[in-house]
Formats: sequence, structure tokens, C-alpha cells
Amino acid sequence: MNLLFKYLLPFILLGIFQSATLNDVYTQIEGKVVCIDPGHGGTAGIDDYRVGPTGEREEWINLRVALFLRDLLEREGVHVVMTREEDVQISLQERAQLAIDNDADVFISIHHNATADSTVNFPIVYYHGNASENRASVLLGEMVINRLQEYLFDKNTPVSLVSDHTIFPTAGTGVLRHAYGIPGIIAEASFFTNPEEEQRLKDEKYNKKEAEAFLYALKDFFSTDDLPEIKERYSKVRIEPFAVLQAEERMSKEALMWYDDFTKGKSLLEKRDTTSLQKAYDLLTRSARSFPDSYVAGMCHQLRAAILEKLDKEEDARRERKRVQEFYP
Repeated sequence: MNLLFKYLLPFILLGIFQSATLNDVYTQIEGKVVCIDPGHGGTAGIDDYRVGPTGEREEWINLRVALFLRDLLEREGVHVVMTREEDVQISLQERAQLAIDNDADVFISIHHNATADSTVNFPIVYYHGNASENRASVLLGEMVINRLQEYLFDKNTPVSLVSDHTIFPTAGTGVLRHAYGIPGIIAEASFFTNPEEEQRLKDEKYNKKEAEAFLYALKDFFSTDDLPEIKERYSKVRIEPFAVLQAEERMSKEALMWYDDFTKGKSLLEKRDTTSLQKAYDLLTRSARSFPDSYVAGMCHQLRAAILEKLDKEEDARRERKRVQEFYP
């Protein structure tokens, strides 16, 4: 028996050490200030596009997930600031100001997505501005994307981490813009316009599962040593705006062609003649405009850059490559 214990002792100690180390890592979340922003609210009488096939509204889903996340974080000793706890309208400036006034360590805005293509369902996470200036938010976004994929999807599900300038080209999203300087993201966990996903999103158990994904993403983030500094906005580069479909325009027939346009445009590149290249460029442009935050939009811009280079438009190609670097990391 003594010999067996002597043999097992190193493994027992290793397990205790690993457990203690993991607990030490995750205790770093205790005492942090997290501002949770359940997106939208009080909009049922204003719009008719933030609603799923059977009537479930985005703002209701956002709030359920946010309240579950609040409870989970508070159990971990986190100070949680909620921008709303009811189905009411709160301005974007007020939401951001709550994070600033409470010295939030992180700002996380919880949303769910909509598009004309009802087959679509994958997570999209936005950071504000340029990736090279907002590395902390990009890192937070990567961790949220990874956990959402783990908790809600399978490993083959495409994901998208993009700048908010992909959807609002001139200034980005108001709530992230006003809160700039705090590591912050907007997380669109899934698409309520997908009929099967809408049904899952009605289930509070599924909402809590999503909240758990956010919890562990925040634990991952706060366990990171030497978080990157957030630099002054546009201090390194300004990217030329690229006009895209917005809000209800994304529910149009044109928006439905986003993936077909991408695949057709990509296939035309094999022909290499100028006419085919120009047609490919137009199709890729339309795909990127229709679904600018999709998992293929960055590839559309990369291919546009390659086409511009082949057409001897080096300066335009350089700008497109910079767009991919800053907006589609």
C-alpha cells in the first residue's frame, strides 16, 4: 500500500497543483467591473425586422442572455453594470457613459443577428475601429468567438471577427465609438432569422448556455497577462469607407445573393481575361456590400485586391489589402 501511494503521489500532487493554478487564474475575474449591454430594447413599435419567423424579437433574447450572464458573473465576485434590465430604450451614448462612469474593465454588448438568407447561422463579433489600434478588443473578440463556437456550434461552423466599420463605414457603431478606450465588443451570437435557431433562442436553458460562453470568454480574457494597450483612434491609419447595405436593406433580394456572388466571382478568376476579371470584381464587390461582416467578406476584399493588382491598379490594391488587415484580422 505504501509503495502504491509512493507511486501515485507525484500524480496526486500534479493534479492538486494544476487545480490550484487554474483556480488562481480564474480568481483574476473577482473584483473586475463588467458593463453588460443588452442590445436595443423597447423597439417593437419602431421596427419590424428585428424579429424571427415566429415573432421572437431580438431585444427580448438579448435581455434574457444578459441577465443570466449578470447572475453568473456576480457569483464570481464581479461588479456588473447593466445598461438596461427591462425592455426599454436607452440611448447609445447613455449605454457607453455607464461603462465609462463605472470604470468598466470590459464593455460587452449582447446582440443576435438577422439577414435575408434564413439558412445563415454563425457568430459575428465586432470591435471598434482599426485592429492595430484596438488590440485588446480584438483579443476579447477572439476569446468570445472561440467560446461561442464551443458552446453553441460545432467546430466546423464559420465565424467572423470584424471591425464595426465593416457595417457602418464612416464611424463604426455608436455604442463602441462612445466607449472607446475600454476593451469592448458587440457580440452577435447567432441569427434569429434562422427558423431552427429562433426556436432554440426561445429556450432559457439555451440562453443560459450562451451566457456561460460569455462568462468563460471573460475568464479567458482576464487571465491574460499584459493586455494590449488601446491606442488613439486613427493614429496609425484611416481606411477609405466602403458603402454597404444596412439595417432593413440587408433583408432585400440582393442581400440573398451574397454567397452565390462570392462563389461565382471566385470561379471567374480562373479565366484570367480582363472581361472575366472585371465581372469577378463586380460580383465580389456586391457580395461584400450585401453581407460585409460575413465570413467570406474578408476574402472578397482580398480577391478584389488581387484583381486590382492584375489590372495594374497598385494603389487601389494596396488600400484593399490594408482594409483586410485592419477590418478582417
